[in-house]
Parts: sequence; C-alpha cells; structure tokens
Amino acid sequence: MTHAHTDGRPGGIPSGPAAAWRGPVPAHTGHVRGIRELVKPYVSSRAIVAKPAVSYFEALQEFLVVLDPTDDDRVLGCGALHVMWEDVAEVRTLAVHPSLKGQGAGSAILSKLLERARAIGVSRVFCLTFETAFFGSHGFAEIEGDPVTPDVYAELLQSYDEGVAEFLDLDRVKPNTLGNARMLLQL
Repeated sequence: MTHAHTDGRPGGIPSGPAAAWRGPVPAHTGHVRGIRELVKPYVSSRAIVAKPAVSYFEALQEFLVVLDPTDDDRVLGCGALHVMWEDVAEVRTLAVHPSLKGQGAGSAILSKLLERARAIGVSRVFCLTFETAFFGSHGFAEIEGDPVTPDVYAELLQSYDEGVAEFLDLDRVKPNTLGNARMLLQL
C-alpha cells in the first residue's frame, strides 16, 4: 500500500507527491457507508438523486471506488455502471471528494467503467449530468428525443428503475432532473 502525508485539511486527505488516491477497485459492502457519505453533498445540491441505503447494496457489484491510500475503507471517489438494455448502460453516481477534483480520479473511474461496458458488449453509455464539460471531454454528447427504437422504448417503459425513466426523458422524472443534460457515448 502506498503511504501519503496529509496537509492538515479536514478529513486528512492525502496530498503532495505521494498518491492522493488508490484505485479504482471494485466496491465491497464495507464501502457503502463511505459512498453514501461521499455523495451526500451531491445529493443536497441535487446533482445526484437521493437513494436509500438498500439501493446502494443492491447495486454494489456495479460500483468502483477510489480509496485513501492509507485507509482502504475510506472512499474518496465512486461510480457505477448500470446496464439498461443489451446495448445501453448508464454511468451513475460518479463522484469524487472535492479535494480530488482535477487530479484524475473521476477520469480513472469513468475509464474503468467504460472498459467494463466494452467487456460486456455494451455499445452506448448514457449519463444524466450537470458536468457536461467533464463528460464531453470523454466523448459524451448531449442527446434529445428517444435514444432507442420504439420497440425497445416500449420494453424499457416496463422498468421501475428511475435511471431508465431519466434515459427515456419521461415527464415523471423531470422535476428531479431540471438542468441536467442527457448525454450519450458511442463506444
């Protein structure tokens, strides 16, 4: 394990020449509390949709995390890949600790999630975001209208998943997603 020093910032976030984070690695059950703490400010600002703890446990296998290099249980970044259809997946809950912004942790998580998407045969990756410049720098482009054929749209309408509703741009989710951009990447 790499050791780093801290500069006295709250939470003891590593800084300086040593690695500021380790990963991305697959999340485990002990990381759920840290993921929820990390995304709490994003939920408060409505950048990430609030979810109960059980939702994080149910989706745990979808998550990658970056960790404090001195504490494998301290989550400093996270992101998930949720498959929606045979050729479409969504990047969800991509977040990094504010002290890591601009240090490549978010890009590392996104790159690994896109690798996963390719490995399982997904050809398009969706996200709903306020961070259009970040996702745009990774090849995502804003979309409008129906991103799937009418027969697939009809199948997806049967999903109870809010992310699928966001992907389809259904009216029932619009109050929760005001200002977010729907973006898509062709792999």
